Amino acid sequence: MSDWIAHLQQLGAHFPDSRHADFGDPDQARRAHDDTVIMPLVHLAILEVAGADAERFLQGQTSAQLSLAKGDFAAPTVFCTPKGRMLANAQLLRIAEGRYWLLMDRELIEPLRKHLAKFAVFYKTEITPRDDIVTIGLIGREAPALVETRMDLRPPTTWQQINQDERVVLRHPGQKPRLLLCLPHDEAVSVWETLARHATPVGNAVWQLHDIQAGLVWLNAAHQDTYLPQMINWEALGGISFKKGCYTGQEVVARAHFRGQVKKRLIRGQLDGATLPENGTPILDAEGKGLGEVVSAEIDGYGQVEILAVMTTRDDLAEPLSVAGQHLKRLKLPYPLERVDPESLASSGQAG
Repeated sequence: MSDWIAHLQQLGAHFPDSRHADFGDPDQARRAHDDTVIMPLVHLAILEVAGADAERFLQGQTSAQLSLAKGDFAAPTVFCTPKGRMLANAQLLRIAEGRYWLLMDRELIEPLRKHLAKFAVFYKTEITPRDDIVTIGLIGREAPALVETRMDLRPPTTWQQINQDERVVLRHPGQKPRLLLCLPHDEAVSVWETLARHATPVGNAVWQLHDIQAGLVWLNAAHQDTYLPQMINWEALGGISFKKGCYTGQEVVARAHFRGQVKKRLIRGQLDGATLPENGTPILDAEGKGLGEVVSAEIDGYGQVEILAVMTTRDDLAEPLSVAGQHLKRLKLPYPLERVDPESLASSGQAG
């Protein structure tokens, strides 16, 4: 991975922190409205679970139905504590028989590996961080055509995967086509150079902004053991199978769903200023009472902050609401807060 970072630095990228790569374009968010853009997704990484018992092992640990992972449907999934609180959310990919990848926030790779390792000793399986795999994002109208013509891979639909061995293409939800490439480091440099001739390099904050606009949050270390999956609308994104058998935390997650006991939900919002709040910054009502907290924030193409926050579902709020002294305007989510069964996504393929 250090060689990949060094290569990006040679191309003009700089790294203000461990989670962000930037190419110094102050208009990068607006550029993504008009052009096709490419970005290194340095905040994401791969955890591999492999072995003769890998499917059986994961079936007892994750909210995904493993029988649906046949190499085409790449399910959103979640790992929970026995109390139903999330340790990590991820996208589950089947790379080959007995070999699965979990795409997730880089900060949670090692904590989840340690957690799963406590149970893996009873199975023929190995859990390995794949630091040799690079993740790259493409956003824009021409993104699917670029993947097809320059990589000779048919672009998938939303929450689906196409792969040749360890060359994987995923599609994530969004207002514009969003393709995510997982590539061995040795291939990533040449693929980047090829695609960058036809797409403008931008920082990965643009990808995270489009996650916010898609109502999609990827937990990081600050969020561990804090929220039920429904608090980030995970069942509305097809991330929970209510038709599978037991997994860690399943009883609590199912009870919260069927009894309607979710008192907080993920919301979208826009602030009237340009000061980025840190994760965990409280949402305050007019009386200064905390209603929830920010879980993701980025600057949009108009210089304003867009956020995702986990907030109370109560409707008797003392308006106006604010975040770090900035007025909060609620924005509509791009999906209804209704249960979407992953079984239906897997059978139909979600167009996007």
